Amino acid sequence: MRAVLTRGMDGRSVLGRVWSGWRRGLAVSTAPEDAGFGIEARHQRQPRGSRLRSGPLGDQPFPGLLPKNFSREELVDALRAAVVDRKGPLVTLNKPQGLPVTGKSGELTLLSVLPELSQSLGLGEQELQVVRASGKESSGLVLLSSCPQTASRLQKFFIHSQRAQRPTATYCAVTNGIPTASEGKIQAALKLERIDGVNLTVPVKAPSRKDILEGVKKTLSHFRVVATGSGCALVHLQPLTVFSSQLQVHMVLQLCPVLGDHTYSARVGTVLGQRFLLPAESTKPQRQVLDEALLRRLHLTPSQAAQLPLHLHLHRLLLPGTRARDTPIELLAPLPPYFSRTLQCLGLRLQ
Repeated sequence: MRAVLTRGMDGRSVLGRVWSGWRRGLAVSTAPEDAGFGIEARHQRQPRGSRLRSGPLGDQPFPGLLPKNFSREELVDALRAAVVDRKGPLVTLNKPQGLPVTGKSGELTLLSVLPELSQSLGLGEQELQVVRASGKESSGLVLLSSCPQTASRLQKFFIHSQRAQRPTATYCAVTNGIPTASEGKIQAALKLERIDGVNLTVPVKAPSRKDILEGVKKTLSHFRVVATGSGCALVHLQPLTVFSSQLQVHMVLQLCPVLGDHTYSARVGTVLGQRFLLPAESTKPQRQVLDEALLRRLHLTPSQAAQLPLHLHLHRLLLPGTRARDTPIELLAPLPPYFSRTLQCLGLRLQ
């Protein structure tokens, strides 16, 4: 694993020109805004400023999350309310944190309710399929299509962009710790290993050819620090490979775990204020521990911090234009309310 300093990875030269039709449909300010999800967001609307108050959080420390127990019908309603744009066969929604895209038979997932969501959106027999989506623990953009041909075209675009090392997805993350470099590349070989009955992503220092054949994958992400404050950072992450928990593990390798990472953050130890990596194979997942100063800034008790949601949000997604030489189309998803409030508490601003 290594971090390499690079330049010009903020994506502005790629993302600067945006097709106005999509931009109007997804009008998102560059300042942190909140986007309510689910039942709470629909039935408990509050004045715009009240969600971002910087005082104690009370009984609901993380506004914008789906309720723990919700019905199939409530999930469909929540997803319909989370739609941020529709163009032709494409439907874009802003997925709440904690909702799995796929799962076991009988489990309530995004995929399991797509038939009902398609009907709810008036698509008739044209059932939606997932083209691109953020993972279960992350929030943000989900791209759906009711046209198989369009879905296939977009999948080919994503594969080609990945092979050409052109990032198409940009995540926003809040990290506990500030990366040493302001921007760069994170490269690491990763594998899935079953530890205490749980599949976890583990780095491999010097993978052999046999390791690669047995499932070890060389992974790569770009990162750029957008803002820092209170010992934390707002970071833009652009994965150029796809692997389970890639971004979380990459930030752990930078000794800056994502805020709310209750799976991999325990791999970062601290002695006399100095951080170091603990062995991944022997470090069990545990609730992320935050120091007292950070808890005060976030207005959280230790028990509330133990429930802190993962602050990893798929914020931007690039799609191909209508013609080959057209400027890529940019999709944007507003930050969840709890994410926006964290930024305000820490004095961070999305540029």
